[in-house]
Amino acid sequence: MKLLASKTSPYARKVRILLAEKQIPFELVEESAWNADSTVPRFNPLNKVPVLVLDDGTSLYDSSVIAEYLDPLGAPVFIPPSGLDRAKVRRDEALGNGITDAGLAIYLERKRVATLQDPAWIARQKSKVEAGIAALERELGGKAYLHGDAMTLGDIACACALLWVEFRMPEFAWRRSHAALGRWIERLEARPSFAETRPPA
Repeated sequence: MKLLASKTSPYARKVRILLAEKQIPFELVEESAWNADSTVPRFNPLNKVPVLVLDDGTSLYDSSVIAEYLDPLGAPVFIPPSGLDRAKVRRDEALGNGITDAGLAIYLERKRVATLQDPAWIARQKSKVEAGIAALERELGGKAYLHGDAMTLGDIACACALLWVEFRMPEFAWRRSHAALGRWIERLEARPSFAETRPPA
């Protein structure tokens, strides 16, 4: 299988971490959907990464769909099979994705000509990032991981979101204001799957 991905995409990093944790072999095809010659639209009509291309040519997107496909393929398992436990993990994944969505909205708005930027829009997205981070810390509490002693897809998605915010918008400085999240992220960053998927400097 092939993974079309950007090394700076937090959504792609989530998938790459899953693949690394499960030791599933794949070919990484570096792509940017922003490039005029990008091949991404051939595999995803929405022109977004990541896209997982299976050996039979089937394309899977977006990251949540790819995670759903990958999780049963090997151990460890990061999504509970059913019930409230599963719903909570998927909710936490949605929280991580939402933090990333809001952060990306800020990042892209700031790329516009200064006179065209909308400060109210940026402030609205900033409030989402901050509220998401605060909710994540409440959910974590004093636990090692969001749902106890084992890492789930929720941990991976939320960690990728926070690390991307730190990478692109260090002014949030969430490690200083949320010490528990700082300790949690350090445990995750010590895992080879996180170390090997750090975005390039």
